[in-house]
This record gives sequence, C-alpha cells and structure tokens, in this order.
Amino acid sequence: MNADAIRVERPTTKSKLFAHTRWDAIPVLASLFHLAYFFALFFLFPHTPLWIMLILGFVYALMINANINGIGHNFIHNPFFRSELLNRLFGIVQSVACCFSQTYYNAVHMQHHQGNSDRQDEHGETIDWLSIYRHGHNGEAENPWSYVFLSFFRDNPAAIRKELSKRGNRDLLWGNIELAAFATTLVVMLLFNWRYVVFYLLPFFYLGHCFSYLNGYYRHYGANPDKPVAWGVSSYGKIYNWIFFYNGYHAEHHFRPKVHWTKMESFHAQIAELQKQEGVRVINHAHMLGFLDPNLPRRGRDQIKQPTEAIS
Repeated sequence: MNADAIRVERPTTKSKLFAHTRWDAIPVLASLFHLAYFFALFFLFPHTPLWIMLILGFVYALMINANINGIGHNFIHNPFFRSELLNRLFGIVQSVACCFSQTYYNAVHMQHHQGNSDRQDEHGETIDWLSIYRHGHNGEAENPWSYVFLSFFRDNPAAIRKELSKRGNRDLLWGNIELAAFATTLVVMLLFNWRYVVFYLLPFFYLGHCFSYLNGYYRHYGANPDKPVAWGVSSYGKIYNWIFFYNGYHAEHHFRPKVHWTKMESFHAQIAELQKQEGVRVINHAHMLGFLDPNLPRRGRDQIKQPTEAIS
C-alpha cells in the first residue's frame, strides 16, 4: 500500500452549530459535566466525609486525564463549532475544568506532532517538547517515573507564548484569557476556602496531569520514531476508546492527525495491512496501564528492533 495515496474520510454535516458532525455534542456535554463536577467538589467539600471526598478527588484526577486526552485533544485537531467565538468560549470551559489553558495546550500538542516523540539530535534537543526521549540518556527513553512526575514542572510558558505569538491569530490573547479565567476561579476559591485549594484541589489537579503524562508515555513507548505509520502505539479496547474518544488509536492518529474521532475505526481498517507490514506496536491495556503489557520492550534505542505484537 502506498502511504501517500491513503485518503482520509471527513465527516460532513448540515448543522449550523457543529463544524463536522452532530456527534461532537457528546464531547461538548462531557466537558460541561466536567466543569460542573469541578465546581461541585468545592461546594461539597465542607459538608462531605473525607473518605467520600478522596474518592471524588481521585475521580476528578481521572477526569482530567480523560478530558485532556479525549475531549481537549480532539478539539485541537477538529474544533467542534462553526463559530470561532463558540470555539474560543469552549476553550475557556476546558481551561477552567482542567486547570490549564486549552490554547497553550494546543501549542504544546502541535509541537508534539512536529516531532512525534523524536529522539535527541546531535545537540541533545528534541523538536517535540513532550518526547519521551527529551530527558533520556544514551538514546534511551526517559524512565517513566521521572517522566510522569516531573513533566508537569517542565513546561516552558515563555516558549509556549513565543510559539503562540507566531500564529498571529489572537491565540496568545485567548490563551491569556483562559489562564486569567482559571486563575480568577482559583483566587475566588482561595478566598472562600483556602484549605480546599491547597490540601485538596491542587494535589488532585497535579495527580490528574500525572495520569495524563503516564498515558502519553505509553502511547509512544515502543513506537518507532523513524516510521510515520508507527509513530504511536495503539490500544483498541472499546470502553477505553469510548471514554477517550478514540485516542487509543494513537498510531493511526499520528499517521493522519486530522482523522475525526468518529472515523477512526474505519481508518484503522483501511491501513491495517500497512501497519502490520511496518510493525506498529499494539497493547491490550489502556495506555495509562501500559506498564502491565507482558511484551513491554526494554528501554533503549534497540527497543524498536524487538518483535512487536501483531495487529489483530
């Protein structure tokens, strides 16, 4: 199969609200539910037993992971609405719910696709700021423990702002508005209940982003940075992909980033033979549980030379 001849099927709709398909109403509603859950935790905190709040906080951390890698991720590649203003407002909703800027995330994620978790060059640099090789040694992927728990602190806001300023489409302005919206929300919560913010919200917020980095690590660990069709690692569990809006099809996504989530299964069927020929890595678990994979390759440059599980 000639990779250049592969065509991507794009959904179309007559909806005046949604840009691609009315099915995007599902991630939109999921995002609004996430925002409502975020505020509900604040109001429940003074009146709810600690053990229940701990469970709800853990669920919130899982929701951050699912939102970033499902809703927010798909929104970057295929904005849901026809209206630019609605897309911008939705970015604010996302930013408050996940406690970060959706537009800043857009810049980081686009950099991710430029490098596709590339290895270090001769100067020890990677194009992809999120590359699992960026802080590795001797050509190896970084240890997952340090990647998961330190990546949160490695973001470079100055570099992100510089990238956004290049776009010239008001992304920097809207990114700052999103940050201001989240910061204002946090300050108001601090004024009313600083213990909630310091001892509850921030720890679970950090945990949620750690879950996201754990997800990201195993979406690329064992992939082949030198083959476009094998840039990612895929996982095809039904429930996992329903929750994450088909981001489990990660090799497919990196091969053709604009494929809409509703078309991912058919796109996978279209290129399955090519993937098998090129040794695309597939795991049975959700990416966040990738460390349970019985065929987990050793860290190092030689990991892509080891036998990979065939695509079913």
